Amino acid sequence: MNYLPLENRYEKIPYNRCGRSGLKLPAISVGLWHNFGGVDVYQNSRNLILHAFNNGITHFDLANNYGPPPGSAEENFGKVLRKDLTGYRDELIISTKAGYYMWPGPYGEWGSKKHLIASLDQSLKRMGLDYVDIFYSHRPDPETPFEETLGALDHILRSGKALYVGISNYTAEQTAKALKIIDSMGSKCIIHQPRYNMFDRWVEDGLLDVLEEHGVGCIPFSPLAQGLLTNKYLKGIPDDSRMAGNSIFLKKDQLTDEIVNKISKLNAVAGERNQSLAQMALAWLLRDQRITSVLIGASKIEQIDDGLAAAKNTSFSGEELNSINEILK
Repeated sequence: MNYLPLENRYEKIPYNRCGRSGLKLPAISVGLWHNFGGVDVYQNSRNLILHAFNNGITHFDLANNYGPPPGSAEENFGKVLRKDLTGYRDELIISTKAGYYMWPGPYGEWGSKKHLIASLDQSLKRMGLDYVDIFYSHRPDPETPFEETLGALDHILRSGKALYVGISNYTAEQTAKALKIIDSMGSKCIIHQPRYNMFDRWVEDGLLDVLEEHGVGCIPFSPLAQGLLTNKYLKGIPDDSRMAGNSIFLKKDQLTDEIVNKISKLNAVAGERNQSLAQMALAWLLRDQRITSVLIGASKIEQIDDGLAAAKNTSFSGEELNSINEILK
């Protein structure tokens, strides 16, 4: 049976303007970092993508090396596009990135023009696309001049292989420098993708101010701190959790008594708001108008539904914010 999306999908989630660009993004976007690779169950990946689109989530975020194996998330997303979403391409915002290790040799990572353009060409082939909507420099390169990296983004815009460009993992100082350079070329960077959550608030020390000044949107990744900001770890480490596995990003020694205490107190605040802890953590990010969208990962339909629910309740009282800040000290 051919897939038909729900007719009322655009009534299910708010859309926010990305900085001072013309682009609007859904308040919740789906990242395909985990659970969409060649080692994962394809039907589950497909179900997650289609459920998201059914509920108005139009933005799907990838990178060249997402998998595993690297590249397989783009390949699987391309399969879903061809099988189910071919007629809806113009309703989708598809992003990808380059900068982390992807292939052997001196051109397989970082921020040279050679790497960025070659990587995007490979990504387009894997997904079966003529263009992506957003292409990112995934991380700053300490050895390549910013003029070359931003010049490559400018070239990609002018080639039509991306409609918009962005940067990810750049500090406030690096971001200000990058924006000035690409502005001087007559192009614009419209979005920044940093790590940001209740436990990791570095963007508040200057980056959000830089983005606001330059009219650049912000789409945080890891909004739930790899699952710490959920009720998953309130009673220990579940056998089926990422922490119980071999994740290099979430280690058992991170679950200290102090963190568990904070999670427990945050969970109580969330309960008073009639939200789960995950929903409140997402809403807490979206309360700031400088945040365009929040990028969630998902292995289950319920996690996408959590994001949708969070987007419907993003107002916090002064008392609630004070309580949260006190807990996070």
